[in-house]
Amino acid sequence: MKKGIFLIVMLLLAVVVQGQIQEPVKFKSELKTLVAGEAEVVFTGTIDKGWHVYSTDLGDGGPISATFNVESISGAEVMGKLKPVGKEIASYDKLFEMNVRYFANTVQFVQKLKLTGGAYQVEGYLEYGACNDENCLPPTQVPFKFAGKAEGVAKTTDTKAAADVKATEADAKADEPVADTAPSTVIGGADASTDINISGASDLWKPVIPELKVLGETTSQEDMSWLYIFVTGFIGGLLALFTPCVWPIIPMTVSFFLKRSKDKKKGVRDAWTYGASIVVIYVALGVAITLLFRPNALNALSTNAVFNILFCLMLVVFAASFFGAFEITLPSKWSNAVDSKAEMTSGLLSIFLMAFTLSLVSFSCTGPIIGFLLVQVSTTGNVVAPAIGMLGFAIALALPFTLFALFPSWLKSMPKSGGWMNIIKVTLGFLELAFALKFLSVADLAYGWRILDRETFLALWIVLFALLGFYLLGKIKFPHDDDDTKVSVPRFFMALASLAFAVYMVPGLWGAPLKAVSAFAPPMQTQDFNLYNNEVHAKFDDYDLGMEYARQHGKPVMLDFTGYGCVNCRKMELSVWTDPKVSDLINNDYVLITLYVDNKTPLSAPVKVMENGTERTLRTVGDKWSYLQRVKFGANAQPFYVLIDNEGKPLNKSYSYNEDISKYIEFLQTGLANYKKGK
Repeated sequence: MKKGIFLIVMLLLAVVVQGQIQEPVKFKSELKTLVAGEAEVVFTGTIDKGWHVYSTDLGDGGPISATFNVESISGAEVMGKLKPVGKEIASYDKLFEMNVRYFANTVQFVQKLKLTGGAYQVEGYLEYGACNDENCLPPTQVPFKFAGKAEGVAKTTDTKAAADVKATEADAKADEPVADTAPSTVIGGADASTDINISGASDLWKPVIPELKVLGETTSQEDMSWLYIFVTGFIGGLLALFTPCVWPIIPMTVSFFLKRSKDKKKGVRDAWTYGASIVVIYVALGVAITLLFRPNALNALSTNAVFNILFCLMLVVFAASFFGAFEITLPSKWSNAVDSKAEMTSGLLSIFLMAFTLSLVSFSCTGPIIGFLLVQVSTTGNVVAPAIGMLGFAIALALPFTLFALFPSWLKSMPKSGGWMNIIKVTLGFLELAFALKFLSVADLAYGWRILDRETFLALWIVLFALLGFYLLGKIKFPHDDDDTKVSVPRFFMALASLAFAVYMVPGLWGAPLKAVSAFAPPMQTQDFNLYNNEVHAKFDDYDLGMEYARQHGKPVMLDFTGYGCVNCRKMELSVWTDPKVSDLINNDYVLITLYVDNKTPLSAPVKVMENGTERTLRTVGDKWSYLQRVKFGANAQPFYVLIDNEGKPLNKSYSYNEDISKYIEFLQTGLANYKKGK
């Protein structure tokens, strides 16, 4: 069981960041006729350096497999499965815990067809997945359409030629019945129809990126700053420092370095080297996570329902361990092997191996802290975020070893390990249970179970933090707690803070915004009982219908591109939108259209779009709104707020995550003033 838990933890630690929109793979499709009655659809792809395209039939639970999909076919039949051709690379993927196969540099996929005679037509798409060490593409389609007459002479017809078949062939083709046809519509692009748009609304989908730049728009969106990531890691390191796995080792290690050498300077140097080794080890872990795993795929995984359930269970297991139910340790032979190796060596290698031993033996305390840290930086949009976070964590962990080596007299005043460390451990257990509910909430929203609505979530948090307060006051005991009934002053103030926080959350059961927990609690829309009316509710969740309403009522529009699993979106809604002036401006002066880019509701029919010269197929409502955000506004991150007039033209530069209420009010007022000026 311990080994299984360790494997789960190591898997869940590997959560990193998302990238930008890219086109690293270029496919060309062609139809090759073979002997009479047979043909092949051949897809030839060139892959940018560092990227790879996954092969076929990888199985469930793995990355995106290449598949051949038919939307319309007549006069032909599909023979067998899609066949990968080229130098296929096989390796074990630690993330999916399975063997995967992929191609680098070039790839070719071949699908055989049987031509049944006369005119033929086949239309569909190749779907594939591609990744590099930093980014992953979403499932990508390569559309194709071929038509002609079955002949015995071998010939090659590329995609363009197939689209320009002779009129006589088209006439013959029109007489053929078309089977298995999935209706599709085209939107966007100068040459595309706008059948899904309301009559007269074709300009609503036109890009306005140049107009946004004139208004001061920048091409990149702000992410979590490096300083914030570093400080978050540093705080995590301080928490780990005061755990029973680390604190008792500090005086022993420092004394060892100072005593093993008669030269005090050498002892200090060794202690510095030991601290630097700790930093190197943990930063190397952060870099390895970035290099070994695909950031975009893992960022998607961090919002995946199954992943969040697993992480929730992992935190519950660790919390039970911290409460004293059982001990989680790595196999002793691992640390013993490293420790014996350190004794056999000398110099810098010996010191490095000692630092590595510390990393292993402290795993049960540092593991959940590191895991939670890496999950939090997964949405930063920064590829070096894991390394920066681990740098902060490692510096905090290594700091006392170097400081006590420089000032050995401080060791005498260092608090002795004892019952206070178990109090910290149990406190961390309560916090882990609270965060476990956050991850379970993401899964609950994704599946629509509605078992963890906002008031249920808050009720559980109120109970947890109240119990933590009572524990800190000595009213609750766990197996490893001593019988000392005295409550120290720091412990009393910690109890006071925990109980006060529990009381603070009580009004949230009736709909209070609770800005302090807005990033963790489910969205307000899941609240069944709400006595507060100072809220903002979207008038529409459909772009075209909302724009038609805005035209009829002569109002400007605020587009809110959001997601069900978007933490910063919830923070903006509860911290900024609930401000009376903000809510008044949005509710009374704008038509608010909220568009969920992760809405998995299928469209009534597949929608074909032209994006960067490539035809793509949108299949869900979220696909449609994500396409609108990318093509019209040149952005793909959430939250993303943009003000437009009722003809689709921007009124101000966009606004992303920033909880400064005065800036948000200025953003809304500037857009309103520009709208009135342009009328």
